[in-house]
Amino acid sequence: MMQQPDGESSSPAAAKPAGLLLRWNSPLAQVSLIGLVCFCLPGMYNALNGLGGGGQADHTAADNANTALYACFAVFGVLGGAIHNLLGPRATLFLGSLTYPLYVAAFLNYNHRPGSQVFPVVAGALLGVGAGLLWAAQGAIMTSYPPPGRRGTYISLFWCIFSLGSVLGGLLPLSLNYRRSGKAAASVNDGTYIAFMAVMLVGVALTLLFLPPHKIVRDDGSRATRVTFSSPATEAGEVLRLFADWKMLLLLVPAVGSNFFYTYQFNNVNGLLFTLRTKGLNNVVYWGAQMLGSVGLGYLLDFGFAGRRKRGLAGVAVFTVLGTAIWGGGFANQLRYADGEWPDLIDFKDGRRYAGPFLLYCSYGLLDAMFQSLIYWIIGALTNDTQVLSRYAGFYKGVQSAGAAVSWQVDFHKTPLMTQLIVNWGLITVSYPLLALLVFLAVKDEDSSVVSSIEEDKDNNDKVSAPTNFNFT
Repeated sequence: MMQQPDGESSSPAAAKPAGLLLRWNSPLAQVSLIGLVCFCLPGMYNALNGLGGGGQADHTAADNANTALYACFAVFGVLGGAIHNLLGPRATLFLGSLTYPLYVAAFLNYNHRPGSQVFPVVAGALLGVGAGLLWAAQGAIMTSYPPPGRRGTYISLFWCIFSLGSVLGGLLPLSLNYRRSGKAAASVNDGTYIAFMAVMLVGVALTLLFLPPHKIVRDDGSRATRVTFSSPATEAGEVLRLFADWKMLLLLVPAVGSNFFYTYQFNNVNGLLFTLRTKGLNNVVYWGAQMLGSVGLGYLLDFGFAGRRKRGLAGVAVFTVLGTAIWGGGFANQLRYADGEWPDLIDFKDGRRYAGPFLLYCSYGLLDAMFQSLIYWIIGALTNDTQVLSRYAGFYKGVQSAGAAVSWQVDFHKTPLMTQLIVNWGLITVSYPLLALLVFLAVKDEDSSVVSSIEEDKDNNDKVSAPTNFNFT
């Protein structure tokens, strides 16, 4: 029998909490906190990577580092959900967070020792391990803590805070490299890397503020979860079962495609077409567009229609229309430099010449947020069980990272840019019907957490979890 915290009722709902403006054990506070952590850590990483080549004029070191990163991420993304269930969110996030400033330090070192890629590649591999832990915990918090009928709103809240980190992170290279306006490609200066590391260290400290899942109480008095521990044997078996779960199998292609395009967009659109300072400006707007995309889709998924399944299908439909239009625009733009050569870099002061590629790059950001927010919403709608959701989120991030590892090597081997675009567009296009089928078959119209919790308790009562000493929260 699963154990419960002392004094907790066996009913799905606990005593209704006092009406405070913001309780620290509320889903809103904890989701906002994970947003701040991702603001400081993945947000800064995305801002750095969005410059193309990790801020380096030569993309080779970044391609190899990111290949190692995503190869390890693929493994530890899948295992991350199990590790989160054993250690709890605080320890999992803290261990994962330590690897982010190390990665930036590797590129700071590479600025002075460009002859060796050992440090960036090793740091990339370690970041893959850490990112797997961090994103598995993030997925569990974001999908299981909110009330079922408001998951879209909470996901968009997280995505806005997270993307704001990338927006402000984009301002760092823009301001620190503004006077380097030459048309020749250049690497960012040391101050840019040091600024990124300083923000990341704040994120490391924030991970120590998380509460255990069983202490999270929603405004209606229901708890996010009543399970306080798991066991290694249980988690090993559950992770293996993910690969036979038809819902996760339907998610395979969307998961692969949801990060595959980053290499193409960062290195071969922003990294190839624009001057250094303009890349920073583009990043600011790219991640700002992500905030708009997540908020718009989140509203539709929570308030668009009476039935949850209808809202999910409507979200897929909107994503399909916009995705087809945006990648069609990308195809037209790619025809302008099919040979991969763009001799005269574009600066933001170039007026009409800058407008088209700038709008396309920002639209890519809008679509990215909609894609990932939609997938997270669907995952959250599959169950209300925190431990199951942490495994689902870890599986999604693991498969996503496996695809990303391949995409960085695709760029490293100088695959023609038109081929890269067609592969990305193809993955997105195949994802449309698979996501629609998953919503149609697996997402129920019932939004009540109480009903779902009762049903899941029946399943959980048949499972035995031995106590473990691994839970540090």
